[in-house]
Amino acid sequence: MAISTYGPNAVDWEERVDLDRLRRERLARLRAVLDRSELGALLTFDFANIRYMTSTHIGTWAMDKLIRFALLPRGGEPILWDFGSAARHHQLHNSWLNGSDRARVGLSTLRGAFPPAAGLGADVAAKVAAELRERGLDRAPVGLDLVELPVLDALRAEGLEIVDGQQVFLEARRIKTSDEITLLTQACAMVDAAYEELYRFLRPGVRENECVGLVNKVLYDLGSEFVEGVNAISGERCSPHPHVYSDRLIRPGDPAFFDILHSHLGYRTCYYRCFAVGSASPAQRDAYRICREYMDRAIALVRPGATTADIVSVWPRAEEFGFADEMAAFALQYGHGVGLSIWEKPIFSRLVSFDHPEVIEEGMVFALETYWPASDGWSAARIEEEVVVTATGCEVITRFPAEDLLVAGRKYWTAGGSLDPLRESQSHLNTAIAPAPPTPA
Repeated sequence: MAISTYGPNAVDWEERVDLDRLRRERLARLRAVLDRSELGALLTFDFANIRYMTSTHIGTWAMDKLIRFALLPRGGEPILWDFGSAARHHQLHNSWLNGSDRARVGLSTLRGAFPPAAGLGADVAAKVAAELRERGLDRAPVGLDLVELPVLDALRAEGLEIVDGQQVFLEARRIKTSDEITLLTQACAMVDAAYEELYRFLRPGVRENECVGLVNKVLYDLGSEFVEGVNAISGERCSPHPHVYSDRLIRPGDPAFFDILHSHLGYRTCYYRCFAVGSASPAQRDAYRICREYMDRAIALVRPGATTADIVSVWPRAEEFGFADEMAAFALQYGHGVGLSIWEKPIFSRLVSFDHPEVIEEGMVFALETYWPASDGWSAARIEEEVVVTATGCEVITRFPAEDLLVAGRKYWTAGGSLDPLRESQSHLNTAIAPAPPTPA
């Protein structure tokens, strides 16, 4: 049975995403992991962790500013200190934070923009320390995800023991709730639509940045909360892979691959697709066939009880596709959890997974990425699929066709006189036979 996508609106006649349940279950998972740790509290400045803990959001403009922070004391409720009028909004509209009792005004150093003598770092530390002392938790370690150095110094000056808390947050976020899985699936459905429009638009004479603009418009029109990035890579820029779009003009015969990352109610996508533009050379078809085979081998192994080492064992060594070592080739043959951020647990990479394997469990959602450079020395193929781990295997939730290399930017007329570029481009490629991928060592 396919994972349900549902419509994003609330209705009374169908059970869809239950946002109250989402809030409760996320906080319950975080509390459970905190209770199993030796920590007395969790302190977060990380945008995704704040949202997971408190179910609050003040816009993507704040993601890199470290101005808001939240505390979860062991056995207690989350306390949020937020930016100016945002705190007032939470007090009025976020009943799960109990008004002004747990939604408060607070401010960090604006990444150093405030004069150090103003003492904003010390103010943050004093607020946190007061809550811990009131609960008798000030002698227990405090798990922290990320922080500005003046704030860290001030926390330690208050006598607090600060340790790594990011692993606690990531452990809680590792297994997704049913509502999280639905939101991640809806996010992928929005990217499906963006790829459909991109496939129809892509042709010789357009620029990579125009493709990025089109994808942004489609996603925002569909209600995306935030388009985190669109990697648009074409032609000779495909090998090596630069991970950033440019103003390059796409030409006939070019490969072009894209990675679309956006947020739907906080839940991200990381979703590559690869096209040929105008025509596909034998070298491009061969590279795509190899890239797809590595992807299919990996997906076939995904099931509860398998490990990240099992998955990466079917991927090639870095030296087999032109890199000196696994660090140099990192993120080309790769996998990562997807949730409120695009890189969560588990991580799949020959760099770490053999020595530090992670067990795959039901309810995980992760992306698998494969790459292969073409024999022509300048083009390449890139594919990425997101999967949900089920009780018996996994389900792919990235649905835009990727079984064959699609050729965009050519018009074909069927025998009946109707325009059908998708069918014809697939038919064109089905006549090509590429060699099987090399067997990884």
